[in-house]
Amino acid sequence: MSSAIDTFDLNGLRLESGEGRHLELDVRIEPFELGTDTYTVASGPVRLDISRTTGQGYALRLRFDATLEGPCMRCLEPARAGFEVDAREVSQPGAGEELDSPYVEKGVLDISAWARDALALTLPRAILCHADCAGLCPVCGRNLNLAGPEHHHEAEPDPRWAKLSELKFDA
Repeated sequence: MSSAIDTFDLNGLRLESGEGRHLELDVRIEPFELGTDTYTVASGPVRLDISRTTGQGYALRLRFDATLEGPCMRCLEPARAGFEVDAREVSQPGAGEELDSPYVEKGVLDISAWARDALALTLPRAILCHADCAGLCPVCGRNLNLAGPEHHHEAEPDPRWAKLSELKFDA
């Protein structure tokens, strides 16, 4: 088994204009820090499609499946979410800023950074243990997924009306 890589030398393929290659690579993707929680990333092989454009440029496509594991953002129980990533980049040096990929420098592709950024763009707003996670009780902190429908607390009186309770009415 090969070790995971961070960068890939595109120039080493010696592609001519119009030629392309399809590669499967093991890419290292760093964990995500979301708030104070860490989410590890497990991914299978990354498929990299490379096409040489005119001049010194490349058209790139990155595809892979990844799984994020860490605490649920509502109830803090373990959560596991799977994602399909499909990203494209164009690197055409000298053709303008919009065609200058931040992941390609002097023919070397920072595939680890690109894979991590592409995965980040597919993430939902919250990583949950399941779609209808009820979260934690704001009063006692109990997991509402396990608490059942009988779990409730008496509502605290609104402090804005506290002075009214001091009124005495004489008959």
